[in-house]
Amino acid sequence: MKAVAVHPDSGAICLITTTSSFRSAAIPSMQTLPVNGTDMAYLDIGRGPPLVCVHGSLCDFRIWSCVLGPLSRKHRVIAVSLRHFFPEHWDGVGDTYSIAQHVSDVIAFIEKLNAGPADLMGHSRGGHVSFRVAQRRPDLLRKLILAEPGGELDASLDPAFKPGPSPLAARIAASAEIIAKGDIDGGLAVFMDALEGPGAWKRLPATPKQLLRDNATTLIGQTRDRRPPFSKADAEAIKTPTLFIGGANTKGTLPQVLHTLAAHVPNSRTEMIPGATHPMFEQAPQKYCEIVLKFLAGA
Repeated sequence: MKAVAVHPDSGAICLITTTSSFRSAAIPSMQTLPVNGTDMAYLDIGRGPPLVCVHGSLCDFRIWSCVLGPLSRKHRVIAVSLRHFFPEHWDGVGDTYSIAQHVSDVIAFIEKLNAGPADLMGHSRGGHVSFRVAQRRPDLLRKLILAEPGGELDASLDPAFKPGPSPLAARIAASAEIIAKGDIDGGLAVFMDALEGPGAWKRLPATPKQLLRDNATTLIGQTRDRRPPFSKADAEAIKTPTLFIGGANTKGTLPQVLHTLAAHVPNSRTEMIPGATHPMFEQAPQKYCEIVLKFLAGA
């Protein structure tokens, strides 16, 4: 059984696997690493070349639960929670929620691991963060995996691009305003129902609903984040061998972003998972891991 959830950075409607997903893998104890003035929480499981995993919006390290088992057979899998996401209980105050801050944090985290060049995998907004890490510090990375990275394409990649807020900006702002007043469920209900129709929030099973609650205040920061769109020069600057991976049935702008970036990133390849949408690693974990492990094992 699956439930609808939202990754607002990309405008995608995502499916979060319900309770069975989070119980299907043995979860190691959480650890923390002091990074740029904050304690960055992470799970560390397996042995082998390090694979750092970066989650998307309204999620945290728990979202990778269903792929930890297969991936950790060949790799040391390190699933991080970005600044202000669970287990942190952020109040939404301050200017430290941004793509730029999260990029700096992931760079510092990989440096502190001191495990040699790492493989880096990011999903949705985490894919955008991972792209920018590769752009800034290719020396830290061995390979890069971008699972439907969130973001916009500028005019050098999309002639129809018009600067300005995304179509979801007003919905995020309305939801964030309610959440900031302390009504977490009310804010999430407004956001979910606006996207999926009346009663969408009420219909969510308990497990994905709690995951969203645990990260709800990050929507407050997201209303203030002004991330730059991807440009042709950005894509051409990526020197790390890159795998783009997506769900063949994903709707909206995400497929356009994925395929456009893939066409301009040197030394990249693209794999699409049949029948899957944006949360492809939850919907088809075995196929996802097969693709990822094959890419990581290649020359």
